[in-house]
Amino acid sequence: MDKSNALDAFAALSQVSRLDAFRLLVHAGEAGMLAGEVSAALDVRQNTMSANLAILLNAGLLRNEREGRAIRYFANMDGLSGLLGFLLQDCCGGRPELCEPLIQDIACGCGPSSKENTT
Repeated sequence: MDKSNALDAFAALSQVSRLDAFRLLVHAGEAGMLAGEVSAALDVRQNTMSANLAILLNAGLLRNEREGRAIRYFANMDGLSGLLGFLLQDCCGGRPELCEPLIQDIACGCGPSSKENTT
């Protein structure tokens, strides 16, 4: 991911409803959610949510599939991976072993601090 793409992704995530929608779709996983379901879950008007989903889609953070008249949205994990990779590209001055605790902490919520938060 280049700087321009990263800036687009950050801009897309810099609004509350879009950030909430993206996180909801990450949580939904491979099943994704219909646009109306995202709207209802977040209590956001459907036309407003459609605009927000389009921004996330254009930023490469979502993908979609048409199901008849409805559209199902999914978190684009390649887009998320690209954004995280961009952020960590120069992590720890070229000493990847220093980044390992951070990577372990964010990997699927399996890291030590996530375990501390659940006990």
